[in-house]
Amino acid sequence: MFEIIFLAVITVYFYSLIFFTVGLAEKYLKIPDDELPSASIIVAARNEEKSIVLCLKSLSELNYPEGKLEIIIIDDNSQDKTPELIKEFISGKSNFVFLQTGKLKTSLTGKSAALAEGISKSRGEIILTTDADCTVGKNWAKNIVSYYRKDVGVVCGFTNYRTKNIFSSVQTIDLTFLLSVASGMMNSRLPVSAIGNNMSFRKSAYIETGGLEKLKPSVTEDYALIKAFSSIKKYKMLFPADAGTVVTSIACEDFKSLYHQKKRWAVGGMDSSFIGLFVMSAGWITSIMILISLLSLCSSYFLVLFKFAIDFLFLKYAVSKLKQKMNLLSFILFEIYFISYISVLPFVLIISRKVKWKEREY
Repeated sequence: MFEIIFLAVITVYFYSLIFFTVGLAEKYLKIPDDELPSASIIVAARNEEKSIVLCLKSLSELNYPEGKLEIIIIDDNSQDKTPELIKEFISGKSNFVFLQTGKLKTSLTGKSAALAEGISKSRGEIILTTDADCTVGKNWAKNIVSYYRKDVGVVCGFTNYRTKNIFSSVQTIDLTFLLSVASGMMNSRLPVSAIGNNMSFRKSAYIETGGLEKLKPSVTEDYALIKAFSSIKKYKMLFPADAGTVVTSIACEDFKSLYHQKKRWAVGGMDSSFIGLFVMSAGWITSIMILISLLSLCSSYFLVLFKFAIDFLFLKYAVSKLKQKMNLLSFILFEIYFISYISVLPFVLIISRKVKWKEREY
């Protein structure tokens, strides 16, 4: 009986990956450089003295039509040298704007307050967001904004991690897998999630949602915004698998920070749409079935191998589109890691939904 149920679960999983792959393969027309609209990049920074200069340097080297790009950096009550480093770097650079949340009057808190203020002060038609621990390629903004034909309201991009060891390599594969699913869903007109350090939207569409001030408070403002944009049903939402739009971030350095990251994402994901919750539930059921199969040493081990094989092919296609690499050892460790945390997370949320992030509790 178990084998029959497991076969049914894996069959659903297989067709789901095919569905995601079709969406991931979607291609879109771009507008020429001379038609690019004005754009504003918003970066909220909190205690990022180790990475902020690299971020600012990459932003200062962006290629974009002259006079059409502004970069707004908001210090979110940092307790280190972050604000001083920002001021020093942007001195004399007219396209940079510096704000501090400690001087803002808003009902929002944390990163949401910083982003909301940055967006309210922006002058660009298109808003792009990234994080202070990220670096971008020289054509990142131009490539993202080039997807904004008249009927497009949101364009999301992929993020990877700087891979300096096997621990960060596994996290990169995991993030690529999750974002590939998100891309496949959004490009199939079923947006469920994105990542806030590589997200963009029309400012007019943001205003139509009522902005962050009108949204339900969330520890993952990117999920909340995607849900709000989806409810408008006026614009197309795109998530192209385009290597030119990839942002590079820093992986968690230890298991403790990784635990807090996964828990925060899971808590934010609980406010997802029905289809989003369905996809998460399907992933959990599949992982539980695999664990039962492996622990019981039943004859359905070939279904486990089949699941690993289709995961490998799905990821291989995604990394090839993004012009990245994936070695076999990292993939095997990713499968162990993915099944483990997906299986455990629901029980963690039952015990507690308190989140720690950037020295704050939510």
